[in-house]
Formats: sequence, C-alpha cells, structure tokens
Amino acid sequence: MTGSPECGADVRDGSETDTGAAGFHFRHAELAQGYGGAGDPDDPAMVQAMQMVLHIPKADPPRRSALLEAAAAASVALCLDERVGPGGEWEQPYLGWKRSRIRKVARRARGAQWLAADEVPGVTVDVDGAQARALVPGPVGAVDPRIKRLQIGGTDLEHDDPGPADPGLPTLWVNSELGMTLGKAAAQVGHASMLLAGALPEEQAYRWSRCGFRCAVREADKDRWAALVDQVRLGTAVAVRDAGFTEVAPGSLTIIAVPGSK
Repeated sequence: MTGSPECGADVRDGSETDTGAAGFHFRHAELAQGYGGAGDPDDPAMVQAMQMVLHIPKADPPRRSALLEAAAAASVALCLDERVGPGGEWEQPYLGWKRSRIRKVARRARGAQWLAADEVPGVTVDVDGAQARALVPGPVGAVDPRIKRLQIGGTDLEHDDPGPADPGLPTLWVNSELGMTLGKAAAQVGHASMLLAGALPEEQAYRWSRCGFRCAVREADKDRWAALVDQVRLGTAVAVRDAGFTEVAPGSLTIIAVPGSK
C-alpha cells in the first residue's frame, strides 16, 4: 500500500492484497472500540508492547517533525493493515496487544541495524526521507533479538519549525510544555493517530488510509494548547492522556489530534 503522490507518505510492507473498503470496515470497527481495558498480566515478561524503530543515521539525520509524522503514520497503518483483520497472520498478536494496556517502545537504529529491523514483521513509513517502522506487537519478554539490542533512549533531534500544517491533513499537536524526548513523543503520536482513526467516521478514515495516513506534527505553545483542550471538550479533537509510566506525570495530556478537512 503506497500513499498517493499528493499525500507525500510512502508506506512499505503494507498488504499487497488489500480487499478495499469491505475489509477495512472490520479493521476500523475494531479500532473504533478503543483500546485497553485489560490490566497487565502477572508475569512482567508477558506485558504487551508495540516496538517502534526510528531511523536516525549519524550523517544527515531527519527532521524531528518529519520523523514523528512517520512514526504516527506507521503506527496507525499497522493497526489498519489487512493482516491484523479477521483471519490475518497478525490478528492474534495485534488483538492481544490492543485489548490490553497499550504500550509502545521507540528505539533508534542506523546502518545495518536499520536493515535488520526492516526484516522484522511490521510496516515502514517514509515521510520526506524520515523513516519509522512499527512492528507487530508482542510480549516484552520475547522481543526479536535484532530489535532488543537497539537503544531506547539517549538520542534526540533538535526541534524544527516546518511551517504551517496543510489544513487538509490531520494535525497532531504536541504539548511543548512537557518537554518530551523524541522517543516519548514518537510513542505518543502513535497513540494519537490510532485514537484519531478510530474516532473518525469509517469513510473518512478509509480516505486517510489511501493517503498513507499522512499527517502533520506540530508543537503547541501554551495559548494554542488551551484552545486545543477546548476542542477536545467540544468533541472536535481527540487527546492522548498518558499513563505516566515514563517521563510525564500520570494523566498528562501529551498530544491532541485534530482531523483534517479532506
């Protein structure tokens, strides 16, 4: 599945036998039910997580905003991939994760590490040369060795100013007051894209899928954030409320996603 040129997102490892809107209906219905609900298992090794790999080469690293856009698109693309649907090869691990307490773990890779990560089942999105790969979820105690060795923290990218977002695209606004690291922000925009896709009417979500789930990620200052919170109260935007496992206090609003006009 590849986004159309006007959308500017390239999705790799998507299903090559997409059944179109009919199959999408079932996958969207599952996502629209929300996620979570089940507590963590007694065995910590069985905690479910989606591993996300961010391609950050040493030379010529990508823009932070573009990499976050790729991470957001990759997360929702996997959640609506044909292979997570009824009878799909990823259905059971996906549902086991989605119906538990959602977690995402962002790791960085470069060079041979990135090539190795590309061999692990998942979906890669390229946005303007920035690449992120969402992997099929599973227990944290059974992470593929090629992924387990990748560093989780310690690498960040400078904040950039990509300019005004295309109003036709969904925009994921980052709460700049929280000062989240790149890895934390990548996980949070991944949550936001899932929430937004589930909240959208099916037809609109399907159109978004045909654009490779291209979205904009922008930083919100204090005044804009206050206005966005009002939109959440009015039901015209969706917000991610963090569980507080890492970096931010429990209950913090990290990302607010606003639908596009297309």
